[in-house]
Amino acid sequence: MACLSASTSFLPGKLGFAADKACVANVSLEQKCMYKAEVRSNEQFGLDKWQAKLHACYATAANREMPCTDGKPVSLSPLESQPHSPRYTASSQRDRESLEVRMREVEEENRALRKQLSLAQSRGPSHHRGNHSKTYSMEEGTGDSESLRAGIVAGNSSECGQQPAVEKCETIHVAIVCAGYNASRDVVTLVKSVLFHRRNPLHFHLIADAIAKQILATLFQTWMVPAVRIDFYDADELKSEVSWIPNKHYSGIYGLMKLVLTKTLPSNLERVIVLDTDITFATDIAELWAVFHKFKGQQVLGLVENQSDWYLGNLWKNHRPWPALGRGYNTGVILLLLDKLRKMKWEQMWRLTAERELMSMLSTSLADQDIFNAVIKQNPFLVYQLPCFWNVQLSDHTRSEQCYRDVSDLKVIHWNSPKKLRVKNKHVEFFRNLYLTFLEYDGNLLRRELFGCPSEADINSENLQKQLSELDEDDLCYEFRRERFTVHRTHLYFLHYEYEPASDNTDVTLVAQLSMDRLQMLEAICKHWEGPISLALYLSDAEAQQFLRYAQGSEVLMSRHNVGYHIVYKEGQFYPVNLLRNVAMKHISTPYMFLSDIDFLPMYGLYEYLRKSVIQLDLANTKKALIVPAFETLRYRLSFPKSKAELLSMLDMGTLFTFRYHVWTKGHAPTNFAKWRTATTPYRVEWEADFEPYVVVRKDCPEYDRRFVGFGWNKVAHIMELDAQEYEFTVLPNAYMIHMPHAPSFDITKFRSNKQYRICLKTLKEEFQQDMSRHYGFAALKYLTAENNS
Repeated sequence: MACLSASTSFLPGKLGFAADKACVANVSLEQKCMYKAEVRSNEQFGLDKWQAKLHACYATAANREMPCTDGKPVSLSPLESQPHSPRYTASSQRDRESLEVRMREVEEENRALRKQLSLAQSRGPSHHRGNHSKTYSMEEGTGDSESLRAGIVAGNSSECGQQPAVEKCETIHVAIVCAGYNASRDVVTLVKSVLFHRRNPLHFHLIADAIAKQILATLFQTWMVPAVRIDFYDADELKSEVSWIPNKHYSGIYGLMKLVLTKTLPSNLERVIVLDTDITFATDIAELWAVFHKFKGQQVLGLVENQSDWYLGNLWKNHRPWPALGRGYNTGVILLLLDKLRKMKWEQMWRLTAERELMSMLSTSLADQDIFNAVIKQNPFLVYQLPCFWNVQLSDHTRSEQCYRDVSDLKVIHWNSPKKLRVKNKHVEFFRNLYLTFLEYDGNLLRRELFGCPSEADINSENLQKQLSELDEDDLCYEFRRERFTVHRTHLYFLHYEYEPASDNTDVTLVAQLSMDRLQMLEAICKHWEGPISLALYLSDAEAQQFLRYAQGSEVLMSRHNVGYHIVYKEGQFYPVNLLRNVAMKHISTPYMFLSDIDFLPMYGLYEYLRKSVIQLDLANTKKALIVPAFETLRYRLSFPKSKAELLSMLDMGTLFTFRYHVWTKGHAPTNFAKWRTATTPYRVEWEADFEPYVVVRKDCPEYDRRFVGFGWNKVAHIMELDAQEYEFTVLPNAYMIHMPHAPSFDITKFRSNKQYRICLKTLKEEFQQDMSRHYGFAALKYLTAENNS
């Protein structure tokens, strides 16, 4: 590309050519090339008048699609970009028409100059031609001279000097320290913002504790984003490296672990971008990766200056911060040249500095940041100072507004305050909305391929594609069959979970699944069941945030730490009821589980009653399924029976009924409610067609069959398989649960109104029974016979 192209291509937008004539046309090709040569040879270069105006004009015209206004800053106010606001007057329309005419004139001038330059290039040596296979990254905005230089040089051929670039398929390495449940949620939002803008393969290095590793490993495994690799490093093993450092920061010991990345990350990894979990990207991370090429001499750390007065020591009386160079540097975003740091013996350097300073400081206040700054104070040559838009800090009393004049200037937003989104900042509403956009963004949309960049072979993805390719798309039940192979993004333990099972090995977890329309049942269930609960919630990304706000606003839910909330994100047109049950079953920490549904309230004291029954019926050594009889009420307000005697009285009065007696008697008839009324000891019942009781079983029982989605046969198939595996069904005489009324679900409505839905369900039932016969042999033939007779 010609030297001139720098003046017209380094700022995006169709109005890039449409600056004032003084911005472009009055500057000759020779002047521009001479300037660039001067820039390369002069470390302390200054901005010529034409460049200052060029930069200001383009920043305004290209990014706001408005005429140049002598480089005046553009406000962040959303009202100014409204086409119907008072600013858009008739004169503005005339200005726009004039601007378009001028744009065409400038384009013609540039076309002629490019033609002249191409003739000159054709006479020059062939090795001077630029490498057009590279993707150049620009750092525009905020009048930063380094940014302007990068933008100008990026578009040039080697006639004016070649700027190192990020290769099209070069892998960008990102390191993040993450520990606990809340930080895991924050990482997801950070990753979404990176994935949204990225055009390069990514390799995330996650230094995580056991909790975060379990959550994030499952999340990325089910997310299946192409050209993204994840590696985990055990944060608990690193504690001994930094535990000797007294630290007052709210991040705790994990806030010190960036100091040991040179030892932790692979020895062949040369460079990495290190990010805090409370970061949001507003641009392609490749632009930041490209900054590594600007490091010179012994520069090994890329950091943004701290935007608060913390290290100046004037925030309050007797405030005594750690030593720092001027305002110090913020470590929310760090570029680390790992290979050079290792050669400099970084480990020894920071340890000696920390030991020396702790003799007088006694502890760190800002964790790793204090130690990084103390090292830099002694060795200022280590730092390459990043433009501050790479870490716009939003803690209280920061000077962050000095980092941007326009939306296009924003690169990275950093919520570096314990208050997070509640900080005091001039433009906090704008930043909050940007953050919430990624928080609620559908992560499934980020599963996109990178054009021209082959992904590493993934066995799971290949197997999935093979299974899907074997399905007949013309089959009327194709969508049902496809659902069985759909991989749903899953976020385990969305809220804090803390529970140790009882030492007597009798503990029972209530297992259920739900969607947003059943959320109101959670508090009532928590009041009825004091034991551990495992719930799978089928939600969109936006609904997950609504649930989070709902839970955090509930005293009942926040007082319970033994409830595991596992988010399975929405995808496809069916409710994957059995997948949800399997997710909830898989992540219990007790030896037994009570397989329930979210719209049932267990009797008061059922948790303790079931623990006693587990011992009494020797569930540990026998294959039993303990049945909890199910009842229902048609009343939204019910005085819940506190005993079996009270429940029987309500049955006699017609306040309660046996579950589904009037629409689906077969589902629970084998429970034998007549016998239960007078029973005082557990009694055994036999399996019958369409039996679907709610049972207590060992955690090693078979999973639910995933082919059944939405409404119909999902529990029936599971009970059938328990019977095929010779489980004994035993009814508990003093246990009960009551179904609470609610509006019909979307899936049951489809079942009732859609004939094809019912036909496909019947087909799936028959295929399941055939699979049972193949798997369990002659004994399973009774299921076919029973179905034909029912």
